[in-house]
Amino acid sequence: MTALTLSTAAAPGLRADAIVIGVAKGPASRSSNLVVAPGAEAVDKAYDGRLAAVLETLGATGAEGEVTKLPAPAGFKAPLVLAVGLGGQPEKDASYDAEALRKAAGVAARTLAGAKKAAFALPVTDAADLGAVAEGVGLGAYSFDAYKQQAKDPKAKNGKAPLAEAVLLGGKPRDAAHKAALARAGAVTEELNRARDLINMPPNDLNPEAFAAIAQDAAKAHGVKIQILDEKALAKGGYGGILGVGAGSASAPRLVKLSYTSSKAKKHLAFVGKGITYDSGGISLKPAGHNETMKCDMSGAAAVFAAVVAVARLGLDVNVTAWLALAENMPSGSATRPGDVLRMFSGKTVEVLNTDAEGRLVLADALWAASQEKPDAIVDVATLTGAMMLALGNRTFGVMANDDAFRSAVYEAAEEVGEPAWPMPLPEHLRKGMDSATADIANMGERMGGGLVAGLFLREFVGEGIAWAHLDIAGPAFNEGGPFGYTPKGGTGTAVRTLVRLAELTAAGDLG
Repeated sequence: MTALTLSTAAAPGLRADAIVIGVAKGPASRSSNLVVAPGAEAVDKAYDGRLAAVLETLGATGAEGEVTKLPAPAGFKAPLVLAVGLGGQPEKDASYDAEALRKAAGVAARTLAGAKKAAFALPVTDAADLGAVAEGVGLGAYSFDAYKQQAKDPKAKNGKAPLAEAVLLGGKPRDAAHKAALARAGAVTEELNRARDLINMPPNDLNPEAFAAIAQDAAKAHGVKIQILDEKALAKGGYGGILGVGAGSASAPRLVKLSYTSSKAKKHLAFVGKGITYDSGGISLKPAGHNETMKCDMSGAAAVFAAVVAVARLGLDVNVTAWLALAENMPSGSATRPGDVLRMFSGKTVEVLNTDAEGRLVLADALWAASQEKPDAIVDVATLTGAMMLALGNRTFGVMANDDAFRSAVYEAAEEVGEPAWPMPLPEHLRKGMDSATADIANMGERMGGGLVAGLFLREFVGEGIAWAHLDIAGPAFNEGGPFGYTPKGGTGTAVRTLVRLAELTAAGDLG
């Protein structure tokens, strides 16, 4: 992880590999369309107030994510100035949007891979801005290189180590609010990056048992209680959904329960995550070209795991329980077949029409298990349906719920932390498509609106009177394209920050 420190030092005298500043698009009425953002005054002064003009000559426009490099002025101890675009300039007397700061810091941190130290002179008006910059640096500097040669051999070619240290100028080392913002950003980004590591791990190294062992180590390190149900305990307990999905694999399934408790807590949240460590589709085998990224089908479990550990590290006054429903979905002579009927932990029977609709089966058991503790609310997170990707694209997750107010609260929390989301309905008329002549319900319904059908299926396994939301993160969980903002290629850790924010709001009494 990139080390984060605060400093009130002036940019010219700071020894670093680069000074990062922000630039923005100015109003059309100006002679110059580029604006140097607050925080870079000392740099601009060293250019005799002509920094914007120099950057424009180099082609800078201030567009979001744009990077422009130029030699540092005479007298600076850093050799490089890196100007990163913030997008549009805010209205008069307004500060820059937190997400714009996160993205700018993330782009800069990624650009400076290989550097030992960089000073970030981005616009910081308060602790919230400082936290946003720190988050952006921590997330943008992420690199997954555990399986690459240069990770073991520093002399190997190809690849650069992440930025080693980021000094946040404008941050006051002795200010309690600033220190708290930095500590929060560090805990959240470290745990989110832990989720990214899990998502990026190859499935031959991350099966359900291995995932459970990693969770056990983290729980021990951070004072979180853990209970692991192996295949024998699952069979004894009647967890037919998890067992049915894992029946075709040589790697047995697991249900992991992680519990963080606070003596001052007045509310209890439960997070439930889909943890299919590899999804072949089972007997309903996925077609060629759809298998290569299916190691990411445990992104929901990674998110809820990372979130509960982050909550523990932050010491929030709320009880949080995370349930990781872990299985590997493989075809074999022992695999569940289309047409089989599974008896779930709740006692309901499910006719399996498609073994590639397996996520809802493991979630159903975990949702019912979570419901038995009567939490105030349950949020499940899953890479559940391709239909949600068709509806919302690759960067936005859908939010469904059995309570409109809770759905709105989850959506607003996601937007606040910079995780694009969209509220989705649960149309009652789609429920009939899952009627089964053989069982209580089928695991498939109408093809159109498939993401909503999956949400309706999950709702059947939520305890009565419990507020519940379902986050279908199929689109943004794994980035197959190039990196952008603070989002890397590969596992993204989507939903971790939303869950942590929900826990913070609940602890503060601001969430119902």
